[in-house]
Amino acid sequence: MQALIKTTVHTGMRGLASASSSRSMSYSLDMKGKVAFIAGVADTRGFGWAIAKQFANAGATVIVGTWPPMYKKFTEDLQKGFGEDAKLLDGSTLKIEKVYPLDVNYSTPEEVPDSVKSNKHFASLSGYDISSTAESIKRDFGKVDYLIHSVANGSEVERPLLQTTRKGYLAASSSSAYSMVAMVQSFAPIMPKGGAAMSISYLAAERVVPGYGGGMSSAKAQLESDTKLLAWEAGRKYGIRVNTISAGPVASRAASAIKKGKDGAPGFIDRSIKHYVANAPLTRRLTTDDVGRAALALSSELSGAITGTTQHVDMGLHAMALSVDSATYVGFLKDHTATHPEWLPGEDK
Repeated sequence: MQALIKTTVHTGMRGLASASSSRSMSYSLDMKGKVAFIAGVADTRGFGWAIAKQFANAGATVIVGTWPPMYKKFTEDLQKGFGEDAKLLDGSTLKIEKVYPLDVNYSTPEEVPDSVKSNKHFASLSGYDISSTAESIKRDFGKVDYLIHSVANGSEVERPLLQTTRKGYLAASSSSAYSMVAMVQSFAPIMPKGGAAMSISYLAAERVVPGYGGGMSSAKAQLESDTKLLAWEAGRKYGIRVNTISAGPVASRAASAIKKGKDGAPGFIDRSIKHYVANAPLTRRLTTDDVGRAALALSSELSGAITGTTQHVDMGLHAMALSVDSATYVGFLKDHTATHPEWLPGEDK
């Protein structure tokens, strides 16, 4: 049995110093009997895997959706086992009840073109569109309590927006933003009242992040905007909550694929991580488990009144207006180092 996550909250009533009293109250985050579906799990390096582990830690039944070209390899690797990467808090191993092939570019079977159906990665599979996947899960498990969209793709992400084609831009929006809309459309009808849906965003939705191109920043902005409207519509119609997490950079497989520098110089993700560590209020590297725990908390009943929000999980970098490791800031820091050493850039350890 997976370990339940327990939190003890101390509440007190204070009057005179000689007459104080207190009591303790314990919360158990017990998701036994709940079903969590995480779309976008294909290895152990990404946010999806970390989120799956945290839901399993809380006792939920975990099922995942995997992109068809990665489906065979992932299911084979899963059968072999992922060792320490699959360990839960109680020492047991993460059990994924079922892996569904899922391509979020297609909402219905009719949208899948013949060229895809005949592709070697898809030919042996069926029912990998969003609506068919929801129907399969309803048949297999009866419901989904927690819906997690951990999917993003931009074929032209290495291109500046000024060089992005219409095709590349729309493809990024389809895979990374509209797919969340389509998933809520298909899954909300099988989600009990009180359920929660969530996606993963990035600070480029709000701020300029050079190097994150191809329409991906636009897609993330769409995702965050749609979160608000989906929260209203799905909340009123189905009684479920919709939120998104704006996660800081982590060297996942997808993020690491963004172009490296010349001669092996640090690429986009490496530079992004270094920037966060140097400038964020909390100066350690973000981990996928940080995001996994936040996703669990935001989905749970402890956050039952929170919906339509973008929750930043990025060591606080989103709050910063200055980069303390900037060359233009060196003189100021030099003048104040003696009295404020904590103002110096953080070190990546």
